[in-house]
Amino acid sequence: MWCVCMRPQQRHRCRPWEMQVMREPDPAWSRNRLRSCEGSETLRFAPARMACELIRFMSPDDANIAGNVHGGTILKMIEEAGAIISTRHCNSQPGEPCVAALARVERTDFLSPMCIGEVATVSAEITYTSKRSVEVQVNVLSENILTGAKKVTNRATLWYVPLSLKNVDKVLEVPPVQYMRKEQEEEGKKRYEQQKLERLETKQRNGDMIFPVINPEPYTVGYSQSSLIHLVGPSDCTLLGFVHGGVTMKLMDEVAGIVAARHCKTNIVTASVDAINFHEKIKKGCVITISGRMTFTSNKSMEIEVFVDADPFVDEPQERYRAVSAFFTYVSLSKEGKPLPVPQLVTETEDEKKRFEEGKGRYLQTKAKRQVHLQPLAQQ
Repeated sequence: MWCVCMRPQQRHRCRPWEMQVMREPDPAWSRNRLRSCEGSETLRFAPARMACELIRFMSPDDANIAGNVHGGTILKMIEEAGAIISTRHCNSQPGEPCVAALARVERTDFLSPMCIGEVATVSAEITYTSKRSVEVQVNVLSENILTGAKKVTNRATLWYVPLSLKNVDKVLEVPPVQYMRKEQEEEGKKRYEQQKLERLETKQRNGDMIFPVINPEPYTVGYSQSSLIHLVGPSDCTLLGFVHGGVTMKLMDEVAGIVAARHCKTNIVTASVDAINFHEKIKKGCVITISGRMTFTSNKSMEIEVFVDADPFVDEPQERYRAVSAFFTYVSLSKEGKPLPVPQLVTETEDEKKRFEEGKGRYLQTKAKRQVHLQPLAQQ
């Protein structure tokens, strides 16, 4: 069965259980609906609202052995929706054709687990544009189709840049958007400037490497650190021949999950992902090494640092380089889905102790922000 794929001008073969999920028509969308032929995904796009929607059934391939959908699967769907709406917007006016490339994902919290058999609805909306970048806000909703119960599982903010189809190193200008209020543009500009500073800071500290440890002791950094090697193929890439950001994030989540599982030896789920910065493009044919290590543990959570290093494989003079980096946070769950205590990380070297303190600082900062956010809700 062939269907309209979420990747522009590409096709993929649908799996038998991935049947189309359709809702009752919404008048606001009725003139701008794109239906997949027999695929698992449905896209609605309204240029006036600059929004789109992706719907997908969660199958056993998407989840771990406990039935919880992988965080990487959700991140990949989020990125697909963001790439579609960004690419559509950047090509909405006459000019040089382009594809939107993911540059950064802001901190993303996994508010509630998603399970096999549920339907995921991913809604994306453009909220700000600068001269050469697009900000996209994405919400993920899960639905139990047996009971009709729905819950919000994720909220994310992504930044894209339009790359020319004729010259992949050329970043094109973004068509401006119309804001309902002047304050929206001013707030968006502040977010844009903030993420630029944070991207620069992350790139400056990205020279770190992860090396194997011989006969490590349990609960040490070396005991749980893990790596995955992947050859980038055509199915991983955009029209420009570079890896989809969602593919990279899915692989990063897999490695982080292995690190967390080795440390706890229990069922683990993704709780959040700190900002993911895409420093360099990864080209088709590269061999990428995704490495993860434990940096910090609290009583009920673990922070895992993940790097993606790329090795140009064929006819490329470029040396190995750091392409992506991020921090993932995991929690340990019992068979009943209840949080379990996390074994404390044993730090041995000065570098490990330094990273532990830095992770502790991030943990306390996030905890403080969450409490500030919850205070107004408690007063309602």
